[in-house]
Amino acid sequence: MIYTCYEMIRDCRAGRSEGWRHLVAAYVPVIRRLAVHYQPGRQLDDAGIGRMLTALHAPESDLFQSLEPAPERCFVAQLRQKVLAMLQPDVAAGAIDLETVAAALEPLTLVEKQAVWLETMLYPSAETGALLRMSPPTVDKIRSRAAGFVRGKVDSWSANMLAGSGFALGRTAASAGTPECLPPKTFLDLLDGRSTWRNREELEQHATRCWHCIDHFCRLVEVVGLLRRNQALSDAEAAPFWELLGVSPPSSPAWKRWLDRRA
Repeated sequence: MIYTCYEMIRDCRAGRSEGWRHLVAAYVPVIRRLAVHYQPGRQLDDAGIGRMLTALHAPESDLFQSLEPAPERCFVAQLRQKVLAMLQPDVAAGAIDLETVAAALEPLTLVEKQAVWLETMLYPSAETGALLRMSPPTVDKIRSRAAGFVRGKVDSWSANMLAGSGFALGRTAASAGTPECLPPKTFLDLLDGRSTWRNREELEQHATRCWHCIDHFCRLVEVVGLLRRNQALSDAEAAPFWELLGVSPPSSPAWKRWLDRRA
């Protein structure tokens, strides 16, 4: 029987072990991959993951919000934001602010802005191309053109400026939403091939000039990629985290208990 994300969230909200067992087994690998990606060269050990899980498990945690229309992808998008908030990023010298980025990249199309924004999210051209379904050379051309626009807006420029400013740019964009910003369903419909031409035009008209929505869109693109390659922990791998959270391990099926008694 499949245990759904809806059921996990219901059980986590109710403090049931089933929910937290599933969260640990299914999403600790996501936490690890996010930490490795956004802090390259640093190792997030099990103690660090344990501290994150303890914070997420705390009564004041607001991880489990409304999950329509796609519970797992919306949940992982929320989890991603929580994990990044708990990481300690390096502070880049010569950082660039979102207002300057927005002014510099105004001539670009929506998909071109996504290709550049994924650079601030530390995705190289090959991975960006896979996420956006375009060739890496095309990504390189877009980023080269964008670099020229940015260079013309700043006094001191470096090739690593956007990537080095990524954490600050992401925080600013995430907090810059307006009532006109688009819901997750709009982006997910486009990613899933369910968007109508009219809806796509409306999305592009708004998101092309809204860096909050560009950031949101790119985060959902990232989540789709994370889940596509996700592999859950085994019970043995998850057990130390269950113990840390005070979560009871799964009980053995009746047939296994019967066999154990006969052994």
